[in-house]
Amino acid sequence: MYKPFDLTGKVALVTGGNGGIGLGMADAMAAAGADIVIWGTNETKNAAAVKKLKEHGHRVCARKVNVANEAEVVDGMKAALAEMGRLDCVVANAGIGGGAPLTEMTTELFRRVHAVNEEGVFWTFREAAKHMIDRAKSGDANGSLVVVASTAGIEGAARNSAYGASKGAVMSMARALAVELARYGIRVNSIAPGWIATDMTAGAQSSPVFAEKVIPRVPARRWGQPEDFGGIAVYLASDASSYHTGEAFVIDGGYTKF
Repeated sequence: MYKPFDLTGKVALVTGGNGGIGLGMADAMAAAGADIVIWGTNETKNAAAVKKLKEHGHRVCARKVNVANEAEVVDGMKAALAEMGRLDCVVANAGIGGGAPLTEMTTELFRRVHAVNEEGVFWTFREAAKHMIDRAKSGDANGSLVVVASTAGIEGAARNSAYGASKGAVMSMARALAVELARYGIRVNSIAPGWIATDMTAGAQSSPVFAEKVIPRVPARRWGQPEDFGGIAVYLASDASSYHTGEAFVIDGGYTKF
């Protein structure tokens, strides 16, 4: 029987995993058999996510971690390893928006966006890689690092230069790390979502103009949903993707192709 998508015995950590795309991915991986670690800054949402994920019958834990704080990432990774014993897949999903016209964008806003969307991914991947490399040296060479980027990283996102730059940066980071870490059996890939119905896009979802002008341009003719990312999460966490690295998976209902 073909069972490469079975995640039984694997442990996955998802940053920003208490809602939206992150929770959609965590839920699918838990359903496929993985134990889950959630990082998020809202402890109420963390608790709700843990309750939901535990329904699948596997180990789940959550921690309040702001990925823009290096010390919190380092401590959070140590805590996850102490709790779970290992990490097989780490999804750097935590991110924030922050749009403004270039001439009105403050240095503070630009740096805040990059602190979460870029530096947070760097610290998360660095600490996870230390563990995965050590494991590889002891004969267990297998790991998956995934960053949730955005189609804003590959197309022109007006009034979103800081956000687009941060997402383009992590897509490039993933390609570089895919080459660097392959010798340790570590795969590194990025995911570029299009227009997805989450808290981050709440303003656009309630805009009649957006509904009239933008969503009809999506060939799939609908908003993407968090659960649309369950399949790719399970694939990238599983042994089915053991030879798939350095790729940017665009999941946008065809928006960037039209």
